[in-house]
Amino acid sequence: MSVDTALIERLMLSFLRYWLPLVLWMAVIFGASADAQSTERTSRFLEPFLRWLKPEVTAREIEAVRWVVRKAAHVIEFALLAWLLWRALRKPKRNDPRPWSWKPAAATLGIVILYAAADEFHQRFVPNRTGSIQDVCIDTAGAVLALAIVWLWYGRRKS
Repeated sequence: MSVDTALIERLMLSFLRYWLPLVLWMAVIFGASADAQSTERTSRFLEPFLRWLKPEVTAREIEAVRWVVRKAAHVIEFALLAWLLWRALRKPKRNDPRPWSWKPAAATLGIVILYAAADEFHQRFVPNRTGSIQDVCIDTAGAVLALAIVWLWYGRRKS
């Protein structure tokens, strides 16, 4: 039995190009959700910046901005996750004039929702963290946003 080295090389390159970035990003998300000091870290940078911008900023305003920043981070991190997953699932082909397909998009959305739910469940066991259905919805919005951008970029492209 001979080993097809060209096939193995293609598979390795495919893994490195499409799957490794996805796995690394999932590890980043997992690591961030395991950070018991996450809120304090955000406040440590955000509060001095807001006080520099507006010295009379109130604690309530700081909390509101912190909430927006943290929820925007959820959207961005799960939008990137969705894009990386869609990219890995779509099985790109050379000279494909219409690389958009609903099947990998639907699979991406389902997997990202499950990962978001698992991430929030994991946070229930981290000190000073809580899991939130609201955050799963925000994470899902990030995935939908990414898939909408991908669809606008690829799905509407003329062949």
